[in-house]
Amino acid sequence: MRAVVVKAFGGPEAVELVETAVPEPGPGQVRIKVAAAALNPVDAAYRAGILVPLPEGGALGLGWDVAGTVDAVGAGAQYAVGTEVVALAYGPAPVKAHADHVVVDGSAVAAAPSSVDAVHAATVPLNTLTAAQALDLLDLAPGSTLLVTGAAGAVGGYAVQLAHRAGITVTGVAGAGDEDLVRSFGADRFVERGATAGGFDAVLDAAVIGADALAHVKDGGDYIGVIPHAGPPSVRGIRVQVVEVAADGNRLAELVKLVDQGVLSPRVADTFPLERAAEAHSRLAEGGVRGRLVLVP
Repeated sequence: MRAVVVKAFGGPEAVELVETAVPEPGPGQVRIKVAAAALNPVDAAYRAGILVPLPEGGALGLGWDVAGTVDAVGAGAQYAVGTEVVALAYGPAPVKAHADHVVVDGSAVAAAPSSVDAVHAATVPLNTLTAAQALDLLDLAPGSTLLVTGAAGAVGGYAVQLAHRAGITVTGVAGAGDEDLVRSFGADRFVERGATAGGFDAVLDAAVIGADALAHVKDGGDYIGVIPHAGPPSVRGIRVQVVEVAADGNRLAELVKLVDQGVLSPRVADTFPLERAAEAHSRLAEGGVRGRLVLVP
């Protein structure tokens, strides 16, 4: 089968499409025939060597999000062959979701949404789980005030939608041209990027502003970041946390239901075949993408 990997760190030109053996699922694992797999900033970070080292003499696979069909199962796996699913392919591996097939733990899998196609479904796992788990850490009561930076992006957009559903008063920060989009997610207020807004109970920093985002939070409030181990130093008694997304098939199933109920809105910016993966990385690096770029084997 084909798989997208890097064998040396670098820019988009480091991305390679290679031939490799079809992986076999072990106990509790499922193999998914990939229908679509989203490209996320974490893939660019892997490619650039920011997060994990290269295996000695080997390759590092790319792709965290996957939608497809179960085509093989290991002993004890709970999903039947032929089931349409979505999953989070968590962590480093020689082959990940940007491939014709991927093996994941059954605990990372959920039945696919019925209301959207595989391309849109492939944008759901990583970004909805990140947003939901970040809000879990904040544990805000209904009526609390939350500022979401990067509210037009994938994680930020989902965070606005989930927080609005939870009864939190949400202000979204994004570029001026994104106001209608951010308000459509349920934001009560909109703040243009670079403008001053303060006194919030918490900030969810999906745009990775870092220390500057603390200025928006009241004394003793909360900050939650989305880059593991990269939270800014606390000031004014603000509790600083970062979310490290965890594969959680049960929680993913709940989020899939919200997709089918219209609460969460998967967005696709463009699709690319596997052989154009490097081009997709180049497009991501240009910035300004609204919705996810998706690789389609």
